[in-house]
Amino acid sequence: MPGFDGYELEQITVGDQTLRVRRGGSGPPLLLLHGYPETHLCWSAVAGELARDFTVVAPDLRGYGGSSKPVPDAEHHAYSKRAMASDVLGLMAELGYDRFDVAGHDRGGRVGYRLALDRPPAVRRLTVLDVVPTGEVWARADDRFALAYWHWAMLAQPYPVPEILIVHDPDWFFFDIQFGGALRERDEYTLAEYSNFVHDPGVVRAICEDYRAGATTDRAADDEDRANGRRIACPVQVLWSAGGPVGTWYDPLEVWRGWAGDVTGEGLAGGHFLPEENPAAVLEKLRRFHAAG
Repeated sequence: MPGFDGYELEQITVGDQTLRVRRGGSGPPLLLLHGYPETHLCWSAVAGELARDFTVVAPDLRGYGGSSKPVPDAEHHAYSKRAMASDVLGLMAELGYDRFDVAGHDRGGRVGYRLALDRPPAVRRLTVLDVVPTGEVWARADDRFALAYWHWAMLAQPYPVPEILIVHDPDWFFFDIQFGGALRERDEYTLAEYSNFVHDPGVVRAICEDYRAGATTDRAADDEDRANGRRIACPVQVLWSAGGPVGTWYDPLEVWRGWAGDVTGEGLAGGHFLPEENPAAVLEKLRRFHAAG
């Protein structure tokens, strides 16, 4: 696989889920978590170089790619970030790691910070890319959010409304009418994988459940943590698209400092899909931050 030379591709069972995982390299463990509507291949432009310094573990999150698609439940707990965080915690334990670093883009960033909140001893350092916490997103939502990130509300509509709308042309929905068509710029192999998976109705259902969870159980978990004064204990690096919605609508460092005591970071050139659109800068930032003691 381009970008993952020397990596092993495996199906690893964790509890009642099976995760498709690519891992390789040597050194301290670094867990890479992808975003919507992608798979672990979103890290292909940086994975090869990261493997020089770290043992890299890059799974598909539950519901995405080649990982399990659990049966949805009425409260959307099956696709909550807490459930996804439990999966990857179990994955790292299965591989022999009880403490590790995490870098997550988009949905993966949400899984990463939920893991850091729920299991503080497990996460040594955390990087989140182009997100602010889910509870903050919903609490601050305005007309700009509604018009630019309309897919948040659409995908969270009750089953089967978005599923029926998407299934007629998944490529158009996921790759053409969102993010300025940026995913169309991926290499042929990666785009073909993304397309193959979003043509699976099970993946589409899982993606919708992910967003339904975001609007309900994930938001509730964030609100509960804020009400109880829970904060992220580890150092947090925040990276975002300097000209994108996260950098325009929010002060990302100010927002994240409401959630953690040790927060650094900066905006980077490029769009939302930073690991693919500006891999050189992302690689440099990940190497420097996660190599620190």
